[in-house]
Amino acid sequence: MTVPPLPEADAATAASVKDWLARFAACVREVDYAAARPFWHQDIVIFGTYQELVRGLDAWTERQWDNVWPRTEGFAFDLDATVVLASPDGGMAVAIAPWTSTGFHPDGTPFDRPGRATLVLLRHAGGEGWLGVHSHMSLARGVPQDSHGRRPVKAR
Repeated sequence: MTVPPLPEADAATAASVKDWLARFAACVREVDYAAARPFWHQDIVIFGTYQELVRGLDAWTERQWDNVWPRTEGFAFDLDATVVLASPDGGMAVAIAPWTSTGFHPDGTPFDRPGRATLVLLRHAGGEGWLGVHSHMSLARGVPQDSHGRRPVKAR
């Protein structure tokens, strides 16, 4: 049996997914939940550092975003190392992306807080833009799970 090659996205699709990642990461850095919500489907299903399985955007915000975004800073995806796969019709894409951030020990000293993400995106109706339907973000091995930063939420 011949195994087909990975369905790597064409250049335009990869660029649009990476643009989506960069814009979403800016929301995380700003702790701006209101600006981040339109990036995601209301019925999203996720896994993450703090949750095994979460269904729904409101639950994800309460259980994951509240535990991470205000307590860290400097979140960014490594777009140069990101791999984007896409369905043949271009209607769905998967971003496999390392990320970086800064965490804080209880005494306030910073530490590097890298991780990785797998994000599944659907094209919006009409083919313009993306909507996240699944996220799995986790810390790299050996990185402390808790961060003790205290930044305010800009907008819920």
